[in-house]
Amino acid sequence: MRLLLAFLALFLVAALPLPGTSSSTLAPDTEARWVPFDLTPGNQIRFDLTIDGRPAVAILDTGVSASVVSRAFAANARLRVQPRGSATAIGGAVAIGWTTTHDIAFGGLVRRGGGLTVTSLPASATLSDRPVDMLVGHDLIDGYALDIDYAASRFRLLPSGRLPFRGASAPLAVSPEQNLYVTQLTLGGRRLQPVVVDTGDGSSITLSQQAWRSTRLAPMPMTTTIAYGIGGAQITELAIVDALSVGRLGAEKVELRIEPNGGFSQSIGAAGRIGSGFLQRYRVLIDPGAGHIVFSEPTQPEAGPLRSTSGILARTEKDRLRVLHVMRGSPAESGGWRSGETICSIDGTAIGSSYATSRAAGWSVDRPGRVVALGLCDGVTRRLTLQRFY
Repeated sequence: MRLLLAFLALFLVAALPLPGTSSSTLAPDTEARWVPFDLTPGNQIRFDLTIDGRPAVAILDTGVSASVVSRAFAANARLRVQPRGSATAIGGAVAIGWTTTHDIAFGGLVRRGGGLTVTSLPASATLSDRPVDMLVGHDLIDGYALDIDYAASRFRLLPSGRLPFRGASAPLAVSPEQNLYVTQLTLGGRRLQPVVVDTGDGSSITLSQQAWRSTRLAPMPMTTTIAYGIGGAQITELAIVDALSVGRLGAEKVELRIEPNGGFSQSIGAAGRIGSGFLQRYRVLIDPGAGHIVFSEPTQPEAGPLRSTSGILARTEKDRLRVLHVMRGSPAESGGWRSGETICSIDGTAIGSSYATSRAAGWSVDRPGRVVALGLCDGVTRRLTLQRFY
């Protein structure tokens, strides 16, 4: 089910860097200090680190301009928080604060001094049962090369200029306007820039409405999906495009999300974002100091993105699924499904604690024509015939 939910969860904060004297160092053996991670249900890189010696759980989020610690962690650690107004986030503005730290450590990196932005980090942003403690933004790592090996579920920090593998490259810079990693992509013969490289975005490619219209692509089947950020939820258009390129990298059958007018990308002056749903096709080296992002050859033949054949986007909640969104034009919409409804069984089998990693979780993207019996938690059973609709 994770791949289907990959375009559901998204958080990205645009906050100005805040003052604080700090220094960062890499251990001499940093190349050997891989950081293991798992992917959240929202398709984000989750890993362990320490903040002032306290263990914490973080998301590696290059779409965050100033690293963030949760208000809950700050309160438990008795960190002193100073109010700092608000910042732009997916779903709307959020109140932020600022706190100083002694040290932050993970892999071969230790940062001493400085501070962190403070805000609430809801579990809904990762589609998890529990929230994370921190978002590690590019301000902590942009002096180094970031090597993400998605296939092996690990990443590491290297001195800038290192090239541990070869592949297709694209230009990369830290934008002075957005204070974020930015590159460019080409779609329909149109070069779109700046495009934010955002490992904290679980989706594939997201474009602003303006950028999408500028491509002048022929009409194609579209539906809707939902994104969750620390500012709330946002409904976007969803389509599959035949091909696009990021620098010298060409990719086929790419899932594309299009934000409404006034959406997040437009609000920060970006043409769009490249998220983890796209990046995880490759091993990726992100190195702003060297001015490039490098993509390895895919480790497996690309089968294209999973497509929903049900139109039900749901989150696992212990012994049930909660419907988060019903996709436009889908069998579920035709069947009268509504967000908020809960499902307790699939074809007579109760949803248990291991559901998310079981084969049964693939029903919503299964072959067209299959009839699925969905048992609602109120005792009613509905049958849904799967079909391709976008």
